[in-house]
Amino acid sequence: MRLVQFVLIFLTGLLLLMAVKYSAGLSDYLIPPPNELLFLITKKGGDFFLPAVNTTFVAVAGHALAILLASAVAFLARTGSRFSNLVKTAAYNLQAYPVVAIAPIIFIFFGDGLVSRLLIASLICYFPLLLSFLGIFSDPVIDVEHFFRETGRLDSLTELSIRTFENLDKIITVVAGSGTLAMVGTIVAEFLAATNGIGYVIRKSLYQNNLAAILSSLFFIGLCSSLYLMAVESAGRLIKARLSR
Repeated sequence: MRLVQFVLIFLTGLLLLMAVKYSAGLSDYLIPPPNELLFLITKKGGDFFLPAVNTTFVAVAGHALAILLASAVAFLARTGSRFSNLVKTAAYNLQAYPVVAIAPIIFIFFGDGLVSRLLIASLICYFPLLLSFLGIFSDPVIDVEHFFRETGRLDSLTELSIRTFENLDKIITVVAGSGTLAMVGTIVAEFLAATNGIGYVIRKSLYQNNLAAILSSLFFIGLCSSLYLMAVESAGRLIKARLSR
């Protein structure tokens, strides 16, 4: 269903672009004709699909890293103690710096390869995850926690498990939504300085004023992103079903 929705949205945007092209009499150099775009997607699709898959794998890894970091920081910062406030302040201050300002430092230390793309992808999707996890981990489930506390079985991990299970739907939604930001972060990293991935393809196409290649890249980005979000949502539903037994 998500794939169908994406294709419909992409085609709608493409039709609007073509309407502007032909109503304003714009040249094929400025906006490519539909047959050129169709040729690139169907006959040259591998030139865009493989870089998009490469980008998706990096985004998945960056997304996983961001989930782990956000979970750890939210767990440490949930109590409201001085230490937790320090952790929270450090996390908030880090987010105050735009990625384009931090990216050159990352590229200087780690080069323009996989590690830099991974870190930038994590940085972009990390903060929304952190905010959501902080809210969830800091919100007590009073009745259930009271029972475990009275029976002497409430430790930090049990408390975390209770709050996580109680807010599982929210967590699944947040994790799935942040997957899109991981894709964005990876593409931004590739666009800035990387030498592979779909962001690099877009950067080369921009230098060549090749709008058809850019539109083809956007199509495969949306395709891979939709597939990944479908996988995350399916995994979330499976986890929920198993825990609910």
